[in-house]
Amino acid sequence: AHPPHLRAFWLATALLAALFSGSAAARFVASEPVLPDDPIAFAGLVLSLPLLYFAVDGSSGLAESAAATSTTEEEPSGASEAATSYATASWLSLATFSWINPLITKGYRAALGAQDVPQVAPSDTAEAAYALFVSNWPAAPAPGSKAGHPVITALLRSFWPQFLLTAALGVAHLSVMYIGPSLVDRFVQFVRRGGDMTDGLRLVGILLAGKAAETLASHHYEFQGQKLGMRIHAALLAVVYRKSLRLSTGARRAHGAGTIVNYMEVDAEEVSNVTHELHNLWLMPLQIAVALALLYTHLGPSVLTAVAAIAVVTVVVALANRRNMEYQFKFLGKRDERMKAITELLNYMRVIKLQAWEETFGSKISELREAELGWLAKSMYFMCANTIVLWSGPLAMTVLVFGTCVLTGVKLDAGKVFTATAFFRMLDGPMQSFPEAIAAVTQATVSLGRLDRYLLDAELADTTVEHVLDTDTGPDRVVVEVHDGMFAWDVRGKKESAKEEEENDDSEGEEDERIVEEAPVLETVLKGINMKVRKGELAAVVGMVGSGKSSLLSCIMGEMDKVSGKVRVCGSTAYVAQTAWIQNGTIQENILFGQPVDAERYKEVTRSCCLQKDLEMMEFGDQTEIGERGINLSGGQKQRIQLARAVYQNCDVYLLDDVFSAVDAHTGSYIFKECLRGMLKGKTILLVTHQVDFLHNVDNIFVMKDGMIAQSGKFDELLEAGSGFSALVAAHDSSMELVEHNRQVEKTEHSQPAVVRIPSLRSRSIGKGEKVIVAPEIEAATSKIIQEEERESGQVSWRVYKLYMTEAWGWWGVVGIFGLSLVWQASDMASDYWLSYETSGVIPFNPSLFIGVYVAIAGVSMVLQVIKTFLETVMGLQTAQIFFRKMFDSILHAPMSFFDTTPSGRILSRASSDQTTIDVVLAFFVGLTISMYISVLSTIVVTCQVAWPSVIAVIPLLLLNIWYRNRYLATSRELTRLEGVTKAPVIDHFTETVVGATTIRCFKKENEFFQENLERINSSLRMYFHNYAANEWLGFRLELIGTLVLSITAFLMISLPSNFIKKEFVGMSLSYGLSLNSLVYFAISISCMLENDMVAVERVNQFSTLPSEAAWRKEDHLPPNWPTHGDIDISDLKVRYRPNTPLILKGINVSIRGGEKIGVVGRTGSGKSTLIQALFRLVEPAEGKMIIDGVDLCALGLHDLRSRFGIIPQEPVLFEGTIRSNIDPVGQYSDAEIWLVWCP
Repeated sequence: AHPPHLRAFWLATALLAALFSGSAAARFVASEPVLPDDPIAFAGLVLSLPLLYFAVDGSSGLAESAAATSTTEEEPSGASEAATSYATASWLSLATFSWINPLITKGYRAALGAQDVPQVAPSDTAEAAYALFVSNWPAAPAPGSKAGHPVITALLRSFWPQFLLTAALGVAHLSVMYIGPSLVDRFVQFVRRGGDMTDGLRLVGILLAGKAAETLASHHYEFQGQKLGMRIHAALLAVVYRKSLRLSTGARRAHGAGTIVNYMEVDAEEVSNVTHELHNLWLMPLQIAVALALLYTHLGPSVLTAVAAIAVVTVVVALANRRNMEYQFKFLGKRDERMKAITELLNYMRVIKLQAWEETFGSKISELREAELGWLAKSMYFMCANTIVLWSGPLAMTVLVFGTCVLTGVKLDAGKVFTATAFFRMLDGPMQSFPEAIAAVTQATVSLGRLDRYLLDAELADTTVEHVLDTDTGPDRVVVEVHDGMFAWDVRGKKESAKEEEENDDSEGEEDERIVEEAPVLETVLKGINMKVRKGELAAVVGMVGSGKSSLLSCIMGEMDKVSGKVRVCGSTAYVAQTAWIQNGTIQENILFGQPVDAERYKEVTRSCCLQKDLEMMEFGDQTEIGERGINLSGGQKQRIQLARAVYQNCDVYLLDDVFSAVDAHTGSYIFKECLRGMLKGKTILLVTHQVDFLHNVDNIFVMKDGMIAQSGKFDELLEAGSGFSALVAAHDSSMELVEHNRQVEKTEHSQPAVVRIPSLRSRSIGKGEKVIVAPEIEAATSKIIQEEERESGQVSWRVYKLYMTEAWGWWGVVGIFGLSLVWQASDMASDYWLSYETSGVIPFNPSLFIGVYVAIAGVSMVLQVIKTFLETVMGLQTAQIFFRKMFDSILHAPMSFFDTTPSGRILSRASSDQTTIDVVLAFFVGLTISMYISVLSTIVVTCQVAWPSVIAVIPLLLLNIWYRNRYLATSRELTRLEGVTKAPVIDHFTETVVGATTIRCFKKENEFFQENLERINSSLRMYFHNYAANEWLGFRLELIGTLVLSITAFLMISLPSNFIKKEFVGMSLSYGLSLNSLVYFAISISCMLENDMVAVERVNQFSTLPSEAAWRKEDHLPPNWPTHGDIDISDLKVRYRPNTPLILKGINVSIRGGEKIGVVGRTGSGKSTLIQALFRLVEPAEGKMIIDGVDLCALGLHDLRSRFGIIPQEPVLFEGTIRSNIDPVGQYSDAEIWLVWCP
């Protein structure tokens, strides 16, 4: 880049050339003698235009090659961005937003990557915001008193200095914003009467200084407000996540994972946005009061009639807003229900596809979406009414004021009329932004209430369990003790009937509040618990299903509510859950769980947990990435990996909940010997199990029955004592005898038993129907299951705009919106032309005609505004619903491989925040952008028509605006995309944490997980912060250019010959010119925001065109009552998970007759579940045939096939709802038929 002083010289040269050329053109038009240097002036203008470009661009390209080598060497890793970042910038750089120049330049020259974006300042990080927020959290209220509103209290205590700074900048902006309109009358008088050039130059200087100060104050007001909002957003995200690690069981059930996702994604954002919008609620009345006071000096008491219009507008908006607040609350409630249902659908998609229930669950979500859209439509229509009233407010004020002036005999001339219109035009901004502020405050009020209820909800009590860290004691010391314990689960939300929900539908918001705020509903599960486990003991907990075994481990971990008694645990604890919890990461990362690598110990742990053979079979060993929720592992592999994780932590006490349930007998015996009695020898182990065979080798046995410890002791002692334990052993022995008997019968009936040999599989280990599918276009082998999220680069395609604009009504909708906007703008301009015409003095002034025509034009303009606004809203809502349906249908029809390789956070972010953008924001922005560009063009036409020399300034203005817009947009677009990409990991990490919260708490890993959450939030904040900083960078420069152009236009008006400009049009020209710079900036800013928000359409559309699995139904392919016998013939079946991977099933040949009972055995990961998923066509075969009763399974529709098969999944799945809805989710059977199955 060239030195600043050289660039300033080039800019001054271009401006002087433009000024001399304008003077020469004026002399020529006025028929005055042409000076000899006039042709030189025009030539100089042409030659100086390249200098103008170089001055703005900062580089002529002449020194690029010379500096290329040094630049490459001096900036190895983004050092220049770090050096000029916000935290280290000078005051001048901060004032002019120049600190972001390096990022803008880099983004313009190449697509930005995450590594190119600098970090935020230390005071703006999530860590700093969270610490500040927590330190100002109000103290807990006295028992029996109301909690109040702790979130807003903590926010005000934490961020009041920044809030006051923003308010001060708003007042500074207000104090200078009316300088321009106040000078209109003085300019008109100066041009009409003439005067000293010094006075004229002083007017131009005051105009230039005032508009420059207004630009500086307004953009720093916006910037500081957005920065404050960012800090509040970071604090709320962090505190919501931290709360999720402490929520009690009942509170977690009452809120639900989907709702808490909305707390993070939507409610936190609503509250952070309102901190900026809140200032508009008091700035607007203040701006109106100042404007009326200044107008009073020009028009006298007639101005007071405008107060009537303001009063009517305020009352109407207040009444409409009160009703709209109810609609907003119900809309948010329905959105939570939809997100909760979508979360459940994604979590259990495998079972839903196996059972062919997609349509049932899809219709449930579609019904919730319809209800959500109904409340959204009501809210949007009220917001439209508010917008229409507030847009019409300034027009109504103009009619009232001018009408009163005519009635009271106030003489109207061009100066007074266009001073008034300039003031009223300045009121357009606050009057139009007021509905946005009201909507933001309305939504934020609801969101604050939701966050209050969530953050005040019940947490797990730290006093439930007494933890003793000192374990340096003798071998006989008691390390786990429960004395007279009585424990209960919080069962809130379990007892609501559908009838109650239907009756309370109208008061849904209040009902939701009551459910969440009520005291925990405790249901006693364990009572009279007395147990002692000594150091180094291996104690087993046995009992019938539902006897309280897992609850016993939960009470030791402090997960249950302690009603009475005492729990004491010495040393650190490890927990292996009955349902495996696996993180998205490599196998090694899951086993290490944050601990450093100890090669010898790591090898010993994998050996003792029987993982070595599995790792050998995997293409990338322990570096193989595990998909979300362990989708590419079998149930046994997941269980052994989480057991290895616990063993590697080297804790003192191990709580193992039925770790042998998902492994075969041989593997179970190996783990018991090598792990529990090997590596964990000397550790205290509490093992919940149904495996009676292992009980001979344990030190102590606790027998559970009906929530109590019925017996305890060693195996032989309990067997001799009889009662419950002997019954368990007898039941186990009798079941084994029955198996042996059936085996003997089979041997006598078949002299040559059919043995089906399944080829061994040396490939990536898969089980439970999971498959490893990476994007088809990736040909090279990779250990990554979850690929980096796809994001577009470069400009948002016009195809995306066309897709959104024509989705609902085709091109007719576009033509209708454009035509209405054009006609409405013409009617709005007609009123100013009428004012100019009537006050020009060309014709006699007729008061009644003047007001009559003006009122008629205003009425037409209002009617057109009503039609246009409601048409845009209806079109936007219909378009939003079409996009949701397309995306949701595409997700439902996607193959299982899509869910295996796509984190649910990516889908949820599109269904939540991106869909909300399409629902609410784009419905307004599309029509607003069209209207703003039409307004810009019409304003330029008027300005050039009245005082055509101003075109000399307007053309550079437009060129520079377009140039700046292109540089800005290239960077902002990529930052918006990166922001969308960095948001999803925050949600992914959160959903993963909610599922594994118990494990995380038991291992005392809350701080590590919280730190990971903060790092992900900071990654997202970087994109957000620099995105809106780039927005202010653009606005600041555009408005400064506009201010300079306005000042040049005013200078031309006072310096050109009197016969050159029609004096009666000076007021109109300045009135339009005052708004031109802000209008151009606003139009470009809105169009940039539209393009950034169109990224939401782009992202949703990505998931609207997913590859589909086979058709659900095919006509004429399914014989009646198929299958009739159940004969299965599998011929040369070969299955692979993607084209360039090894075969998983290698030529399976099986023939099974109907009615036979077939067992499929093999070690974990050998392909047992893969064979089942091939039968259900969750993965399509590469070769071979599967024929049942003469019908090729690959010729059937998927629902025709799956609905006629029954399957019991390896992992139990229960959906939210009643027991009946879980037994028959489709509603296919009557109650009588269900009772026959339930109680045969």
